[in-house]
Amino acid sequence: MEKGKLIIAKIILILFSIVFLFSLYHVVVWILNNRSTGKLIDELQDMVVLEDAKVSTTTEILDRSRYHDVSLLSVDFTDLLSQNNEVVGWIQIPGTNINYPFVQHSDNSYYLNHSFDRSYNWAGWLFLDYRSSIDPLDMNTIIYAHGRVDGTMFGSLKNVLTSEWKKQEQYYIRVSTLSYNYLFEIFSAYYIPTTTDYLNTNFSNKQEYEEFLKKIQSRSMIRFDTSVTTANKIITLSTCYNNYEKMVVHGKLIKQEKRY
Repeated sequence: MEKGKLIIAKIILILFSIVFLFSLYHVVVWILNNRSTGKLIDELQDMVVLEDAKVSTTTEILDRSRYHDVSLLSVDFTDLLSQNNEVVGWIQIPGTNINYPFVQHSDNSYYLNHSFDRSYNWAGWLFLDYRSSIDPLDMNTIIYAHGRVDGTMFGSLKNVLTSEWKKQEQYYIRVSTLSYNYLFEIFSAYYIPTTTDYLNTNFSNKQEYEEFLKKIQSRSMIRFDTSVTTANKIITLSTCYNNYEKMVVHGKLIKQEKRY
C-alpha cells in the first residue's frame, strides 16, 4: 500500500515538474521575444525618417471633418524594403505606441510568429490581410497584430477606450504606403467576443456594405461625432483583447495623396 502511494507521489511530482519547466520555458521565450522585438522597433524607428507631407496638387479631401487639416504622414521606404521586401506601409496612431511599418505575406499566419526581420518570434508583427489591397485601398482594408501586454504591436490599441485618450480628441490614423499617404478618422472602437464578421474586404453591392457599416458603427463603445456612408472606404485594425475577445478599431478615409 505504502509502495503504491509512493509511486503516485512520484508521478505527481514528475507531472508538476513538467508543467513547471514548460511554464518556465514559455516565460523565458516571452522575455527573449520582448527584448528582440523592442530592439528591432528601436532600430527601425531610428532608421526611418517620418515627415509631415506638404500639401500638394495631388492631395484629395474626400470627407471634410475636423481632422481634414491634419498633416499626412510620409515615409521613405528605401531602407525598410532593403530589410524586408514585404513591407507595404507605415501606420501611426496618436495616443498609442503604434508607430510601425506593416507587411503583407501570402497568408495571414506567417507574421503571427515572425518578426519584421523574418526571425521566428512569438510577438509577430503588424501585417495587412493577404486579401487586402493597400494601393489603392479596398472598401475595407484590414491590418492585424498581436495585443502584446508590454504595449508593443497592437498592445496599446485598447488605449482608445480609455478616458485619457478621449481627452486628447485625436481620433485619427495616419498611414503612409509605397504609393499613397492616407488619413483616416476613427468612427468605431470596441471589443467583442471573437468573431470574423467584421473582416469582409469587399462587398457585392451598396446595400450589403451599408448594412456592414451600420453593424460595426453600432458596436462602438465611444460615441464619435462623425458619420460613415457607402461613399467611404475604411480601415480596420484587429487584435486580441483577451483570450476570448477581439479589440477592433475602424476608421474612414478622409484624405489621401498620391506620392509618385
